[in-house]
Amino acid sequence: MIKVGIIGGAGYTAGELVRILLYHPDAEIAFIHSNSNAGNEVTDVHTDLFGETDLTFTDDLRFEDVDVIFLCMGHGASKTFVEDNAIPEGVKIIDLSHDYRLNGDHGFVYGLPELNRKQIIHAEKIANPGCFATSIQLALLPLAKNLLLNDEIHIHAITGSTGAGQKPTSTSHFSWRNGNVSIYKAFSHQHLAEIRESLVHLQSSFDKPINFIPVRGNFTRGIMASVYLNLNIELDVVKGLYEAFYDDHSFVFITDKNPDLKQVVNTNKCLLYISKHEGKIHVISMIDNLLKGASGQAVQNMNLMFGLEETTGLGLKSTAF
Repeated sequence: MIKVGIIGGAGYTAGELVRILLYHPDAEIAFIHSNSNAGNEVTDVHTDLFGETDLTFTDDLRFEDVDVIFLCMGHGASKTFVEDNAIPEGVKIIDLSHDYRLNGDHGFVYGLPELNRKQIIHAEKIANPGCFATSIQLALLPLAKNLLLNDEIHIHAITGSTGAGQKPTSTSHFSWRNGNVSIYKAFSHQHLAEIRESLVHLQSSFDKPINFIPVRGNFTRGIMASVYLNLNIELDVVKGLYEAFYDDHSFVFITDKNPDLKQVVNTNKCLLYISKHEGKIHVISMIDNLLKGASGQAVQNMNLMFGLEETTGLGLKSTAF
């Protein structure tokens, strides 16, 4: 059994991680660390797990008891934690923040399996991708692989309120979010850097603008990214490139039917729908921001790091209604 420690156990991503790992056949949670909730039952915070576990939060870092730790703290906190704690050699790290995502920082491998599966298998430290970044990259990687990103890219993507984290803000509480949508960080979202880095990794010549308009949605979870660019190639040819690229990847599916978000919510899937409109290729990419965009992908990375089938523990079904 893989012994797991979770650092920063009170947030949405940690709650999803606990939910997955409780039923993972080859993993066992050794401890869930939280300074603010030490001594409290996990189900006091993650009430959806009531009846599923009797684990309690701890402020004791028992690195000697684990094979891997997941860092589920806020952005900026992971780097501080790693610098302030002597994590033993041999304990693998999977960080769910943005602290180590760029340029292989401090030996971390960028944990997008559809891009870096071979490196992930041999990695000791993983930087889990951002949620928007995951959805958008999966929509574009096959084009970059075939050197077809030769014009600017346009992206309009909407995310659920859980993407903002558990700590309440003026734009995440119910009375503001319900029945409301808004644009934020237009053209300047923090995930743009990792998106560009991955695309350039596959197509070094890519130097065009990425026009990204993120939207806050009035629902709790899921991302729908609408991506389009000028590309005057036959649709069947483009679909063939996508099918070939994702042929040996278990969680990305090319669909011929215009998808809806409920098909992916509560799963580790990404659905891609590709269409052509005159000289433009349009790709719709859908994921659950808390699963394929965070905790599910983190477990997928753990599976690869420990030599398991990457789908282990991730056979999750969408609620669909």
